[in-house]
Amino acid sequence: TVALLGPSGSGKTTLLRMVAGLDRPSAGAVSFAGDDVTGLPPHRRGFGMMFQDHALFPHLDVAGNVDFGLKQAHWDSARRTARRTEVLELVGLAGFEQRTIEKLSGGERQRVALARSLAPQPKLLMLDEPLGSLDRGLRERLATDLRSILERLGVPALYVTHDQFEAFTVAGRLAIMNEGRIVRTGAPREVWEDP
Repeated sequence: TVALLGPSGSGKTTLLRMVAGLDRPSAGAVSFAGDDVTGLPPHRRGFGMMFQDHALFPHLDVAGNVDFGLKQAHWDSARRTARRTEVLELVGLAGFEQRTIEKLSGGERQRVALARSLAPQPKLLMLDEPLGSLDRGLRERLATDLRSILERLGVPALYVTHDQFEAFTVAGRLAIMNEGRIVRTGAPREVWEDP
């Protein structure tokens, strides 16, 4: 997991949107695993995205939200059910399939959003300020849980945040951004000792 850390307006989300294919760079290229993906549309990159506001569908229950990407990928019903069960258990929401989104707490909604983004087995998971709307205590607990989940799955992740605690808790590597440029990279301990 690489965390892009920097103040608001430093270019973190813009960079994430270019990696996702939502914005096109004015120069340079976006490569993943040695392949140039700059010209590929977002749905052909095989990346997952988790937004700050969760972007959950209020008219769907938990199962429907988690199944959304799997249906888009044309997974059959049995395979969807098995994967949904697996990811909901992974995020600590086993048995929540029939719950409506409005009856979930902020932390539970965040976990549904994570389950939905992980369900289609993305090649890369991108998280844009995923814990920003939560209170400090819940944010700290979920940051620790998130690191554990990402490590267990072994899915590469790009994590955008302006919160130092989140970045140092979740990331294996940090990239500090300022005014549209990466100004420092390294392991969290290296960056902490020599910012």
